[in-house]
Amino acid sequence: MNTFSYLKQFAPEKGNIIKGLQEIQQREGYLSKEALDRCADFFNIAPAEVEGVVTFYSQFKRVKPGRYRISVCDGTACHIKGTPLILDWISTDLGIGDGETDADGLFSLETVACLGCCSLAPVLSINGEIFGNLNRKSTLRILKRFKKAGVSNAD
Repeated sequence: MNTFSYLKQFAPEKGNIIKGLQEIQQREGYLSKEALDRCADFFNIAPAEVEGVVTFYSQFKRVKPGRYRISVCDGTACHIKGTPLILDWISTDLGIGDGETDADGLFSLETVACLGCCSLAPVLSINGEIFGNLNRKSTLRILKRFKKAGVSNAD
């Protein structure tokens, strides 16, 4: 079965590669090796060219995201109020760094430019749910809640 059949909505021209990659990422959550190979075949370009596009644009993700996607705001207000500490607490607790997913596939962590909640700084979101006015205790409590939910909802 061709899981990438939706690429057919684009003309198979080199100029559509970014649109194709965006579509795959939208549907799959990231860009796998198979996805890059399929794009190269579909758009009739070398796999190295596709890889070049993916590595050039920071919007593209090569790591499969975890069930819980943690986005930590690093806008000015959040940074001043503790983003570096929050990232350190999360990294230490989960054993992952920025841009990584834990071995269980439960959590992924990323730093984002702004979540638009400056009055709640410092802020993070997990799958779009916003948590603000963070400190060490509240951050670890939030992680514990999602760990517990992830274990009880394990497939």
